[in-house]
Parts: sequence; C-alpha cells; structure tokens
Amino acid sequence: MPRFISFYLPQYHPIAENNLWWGKGFTEWTNVVKAKPLFRGHIQPNVPEELGFYDLRYPEIRERQAKLARNAGIEGFCYFHYWFGNGKRIMETPFNEVLKSKKPDFPFCLAWANHSWEKKQFDKDGNSELLLEQLYPGESDYLDHFNEMLPAFKDSRYIKINDKLVFFIYDPLSSDQIPLFIKTWRKLAKNHGLNDFYFVARDANNRFRNDCLKIGFDATYNDDVFNIHHNLNIVSKIALWVQRNWFKRPTIFKYKKAINYMVSDHCKEPNVFPVIAPNWDHSPRSGGNAIILHDSQPKYFKSVVNKSLEIVKDKPEEEKIIIIKSWNEWGEGNYMEPDIIHGSKYLDVLREVIDHNEK
Repeated sequence: MPRFISFYLPQYHPIAENNLWWGKGFTEWTNVVKAKPLFRGHIQPNVPEELGFYDLRYPEIRERQAKLARNAGIEGFCYFHYWFGNGKRIMETPFNEVLKSKKPDFPFCLAWANHSWEKKQFDKDGNSELLLEQLYPGESDYLDHFNEMLPAFKDSRYIKINDKLVFFIYDPLSSDQIPLFIKTWRKLAKNHGLNDFYFVARDANNRFRNDCLKIGFDATYNDDVFNIHHNLNIVSKIALWVQRNWFKRPTIFKYKKAINYMVSDHCKEPNVFPVIAPNWDHSPRSGGNAIILHDSQPKYFKSVVNKSLEIVKDKPEEEKIIIIKSWNEWGEGNYMEPDIIHGSKYLDVLREVIDHNEK
C-alpha cells in the first residue's frame, strides 16, 4: 500500500513579520490574486474553488482540507516548520492549533524549512535583502527546539516509518552543525521514550544522497520537479539562460514533458523517496523570474502518479513513501486543492489510481 504524504504550507494567516515586510494583512493570497498572464496561453490568476481564500486560523478550514486529502488517498500532511534558532519561530499558529485541538484527526509530520528568508522570495524584481537568517546556535538551542516540538512528537497522529518519527530537513548540508543536531535529537528521542527519528533530507537528481547518509540521515526525498532541465541539450540550455537573464522572461517547460523526468530510477533505491508535483507556476511570487511547468492537467498528473507507484512497488511496506509537492503552495502554482479551472480533478485522479492499484 503506497503512502502518499503531502507538503503543507501554513502561511495563510497574517503574521507580524509579513505585516512589517509586505504590508498589513499580507498572506500568500495577496500575490495569488495579483498574478497576470505572461505569455499566450498562460492562465493566471489561478484561484481556489471549494475552500476559497481561506484563513488557516479557522478550524473548519483545516477539517475540510483533511477530509479532501483523506478521501483522495493521502495519508497525511507534512507541515512546513520554521525555527530560525534562539527560539525564533514564525507561522506556527495553524500547526499549534492542530496540536492543541487534536483536530483534524489526520496524520502529520514536520519538515524543517531551515533556510534564511530573503526579500527575493516574494519580490518580483529579485531583490535579495536578508529578512530572517537561519542560525545554528549549538546544542542548547537544539534542546530548546526539541522541547518546543515535543508535544507534536508525542501525538498519536505523528507519522512514523519503522516506528521512527519522520522529520524532513529542507537544506541538509547547509551547516556543519546538522550532524550535531541529528545526534542530539536522536539522543533526546530515546530519553523521552520516543524510540528514534527517521530523518529525511531533500536531494535532487540523487546528487547528495551519500553525503546525507554519511552525516546521519536515514533517507532522501528526490526533489526532481525540474529535472527536465538537466536533460536538455546545450543549445536549449543557452536559449533558456538568454531568455531568463537578458529578456527577463520566465523559464517555461511543458508539464507533460517535464513529468518524464520527474520520477527517476534513482527512487527505486533503498531510502530514496520520489516526489511528484501536480503543477508548478511560480509567477505569482516572482513574475518574469518564474519557472513554469506549462499546461499542467490532471490527466498528465495521473501518468506521474502511476509511475511513482511502479517505482515504489518492491519496497518494504513502511517505506513505500511518495511525496506530493504540494497540498497548498498557491503562490508557486503548486497545489492539490480544488481550483476554478479543474475543480477537484487532481484529487480525483489520485484516488482513481490508488483504487486501481489496490485491485
């Protein structure tokens, strides 16, 4: 039985930092509704259908999200988690409410988005002013971080692999402190009767797998959404570079071609998890600097779901993990939630493929 886990962005509520940087009330929706078509056939803005422009502080929204995901065959959400060091967290409110309320009754795990925040992340001109720096203050901070998240680790909903708590790290080689972090958390897990962690590192095209395993990770997730780029000839790569850097035009790939490279054979290897994306269009955030997988459609997504199932079919049951990127990254045009163009069809085809696979 495959285990689909979907990344989940908790950004859809006002926070003090965004109010300061981008204006009062800013959320991801601010960029989504302002998006404009950049070329013929480019559909923007992409806006939600069933759930609307929601605020994640409302429990009924979180319940409806979980119901949609469960019905589609998704095992759980992997919430992006932001800890910048010295106790600094942001966007923690939705997940804290999930913990406190015990609802929705839907499995979850965490992905530490351990990268600095720069202005270019939401700046269409590509400005790179540092907004929040990711710090690694040392062992005492890793203890504080663990204790802060201990209620989540003790929660019966927390997703496990081989009885180990699944914890993703976005930038696994960003600091020489990461091995100490892993060692510290493994020790703390045992001290609290939690057995151990199953640490999963972000990788692309299997480039850093061995490096990650050497420093203590259990697995990698093969984030090859744009792997098509590595399979272009040199002329095509130069043309894309010129278009992007001289003419400030987005980098565009056909989605139906990109999925041929999205799930590589590397993902058949032990402890390598495939990543599948239903769509991708970063232009709401970055305008002409965007990367776009153009003309994504549920029927093409169905194809990549099928391929991912084939890739993991011979793995141990607990490790038949398939990562969906993502549940609700609307500013990246990367979401499973119903929109006004396709409705719930991305969810429907996922359910269809899972049901067919179980026969």
